[in-house]
Amino acid sequence: MDQVELKSLLDELIARWECEVVEFKQADNDYKTSEIGKYFSALANEANLRGVESGWLVFGVNNKSRTVVGTNYRPDAEQLNGLKHQMAQGTEPSITFRAIHELHHGGGRVLLFEIPAAPRGMPVAWQGHFYARAGESLMPLGLDKQDEIRNQTLAQDWTAQLVPSATLDDLDGEAVGKARESFAKKYANRVSVDEVMDWPLATFLDRARVTRDGHITRATLLLLGKAESAWRLNPHPAQLTWSLEGPERAYEHFGLPFLLNTTRLYQRIRNIQLRILPQDELLPIEVPKYDQKIVLEALHNCIAHQDYSRNGRVVVTEQQDRLIFINEGGFYDGQPDEYVQGTKTPRRYRNPFLAQAMAELNMIDTMGYGIRDMYIGQARRYFPMPDYDLSEPNAVQMTLYGSVVDIAYSRLLIQKTDLPLADVLALDRVQKKLSIPEDAAAHLRKAGLIEGRKPKYFVSAKVAAATASKADYIRTRAQDDEFYAKLLTDYLEKFGEASRAEVNKLLLDKLSDALDAGQKEKKIANLLTKLRRAGRITNTGSRGQPAWKLAE
Repeated sequence: MDQVELKSLLDELIARWECEVVEFKQADNDYKTSEIGKYFSALANEANLRGVESGWLVFGVNNKSRTVVGTNYRPDAEQLNGLKHQMAQGTEPSITFRAIHELHHGGGRVLLFEIPAAPRGMPVAWQGHFYARAGESLMPLGLDKQDEIRNQTLAQDWTAQLVPSATLDDLDGEAVGKARESFAKKYANRVSVDEVMDWPLATFLDRARVTRDGHITRATLLLLGKAESAWRLNPHPAQLTWSLEGPERAYEHFGLPFLLNTTRLYQRIRNIQLRILPQDELLPIEVPKYDQKIVLEALHNCIAHQDYSRNGRVVVTEQQDRLIFINEGGFYDGQPDEYVQGTKTPRRYRNPFLAQAMAELNMIDTMGYGIRDMYIGQARRYFPMPDYDLSEPNAVQMTLYGSVVDIAYSRLLIQKTDLPLADVLALDRVQKKLSIPEDAAAHLRKAGLIEGRKPKYFVSAKVAAATASKADYIRTRAQDDEFYAKLLTDYLEKFGEASRAEVNKLLLDKLSDALDAGQKEKKIANLLTKLRRAGRITNTGSRGQPAWKLAE
């Protein structure tokens, strides 16, 4: 919304004044994040119950005089946007603001936090507690309101239905143990592993939202059931199928429990190391054909969004250079492109009970980030982007590539590690001989990333612009991440530890001159995250004041 539209919205909200879905705060210079989280939970839940799309938390308006007085809350844009991540971390299911609008009003700066309504069937909690509103007052969300939200979809949700004859004896012990570990890992900042392991089984299953009031559901059996208990889900086959096509042919069916068998299916996939030779270099870069995290993300998405009422199975077909995932049921909320761009947060779920249980067990998120993460993961591996095929009305097909389509595309990603995702997506379409919008083509051509004439564009094989001097090329050329990683690990080996400022001093002047200051900071942050996740370095300090050391 532009400033005129925001001014009109603010006037409308003030005219209605505070109700269950609108809250005004003066918030002069600061406001506790924990309090914002409570209002987030309350306004999201009340918006759901009242059938409106959003609730509003407004900073910069005096609660008594009902006038704009302005707020200096988080004046830095990056800090303000950081609140979105904090909300996503503290809420369950994990959701965040639809948008944070900043209005430059005559009375001062006003912030309008747009809070999406809680998803159907899933009340929103903050730090494990559900909140609601009674007029202008904040209060716990009563059991009646919790039931009202949860019952919105229980009647239609195949996975939420009880299995009357099933008992705890129908659950697989190994799967339950894995579920406890995953739950404890997700909530490590709230509860210890030992405490989770000591909970009675029925208590754990209810807290993980896998059962309903101690009763076994279809979701419980899908995720944790014994293989021999699959008959209780008849006529649904409760299967994942791996199929190998090519010179060699094979297949295998994987039944319950899905929590364990998704990993077992992944282990059947042939995952060799591939070599990509960068332009004008002699040492190849080795990458696995498939990334385990990406494969499991795709497989877990199939399980979460499968239309189980169609009595089909999830099928993963392994071809020589790609994996094809197919699940029953059309794409349920929005289109894949919306999630890739990060502009879509799901409002509805085909299987909300199963989706929430999988989120509690750390199998998926409920923000819609999974698809975007798969695309970014492929780009970081220099491989083509996944493709979605929605041509069949009652199925979703996703193709994950395990080979290079155009070596120029892969070499370009190796050299230019800071390319925006939008550019990578457009280049991916070019390498696959698909059309791209004219404005995107003009942008890529100006940047020297594509050549040719419409519609026969192709990815430029040039490492640097022909007009650039050799010295300019060396200064702007992006080194492989391993080059910077070696500099950092050598430094830590010699000096023991490094603060973020010391890391910046070590690396900033060695990064490509083609990057601006902000891009260089982000590049270093991504490198630290990558090395930490790989187990090569560890932060022994705090998030605000890190102290990086080599991992033992």
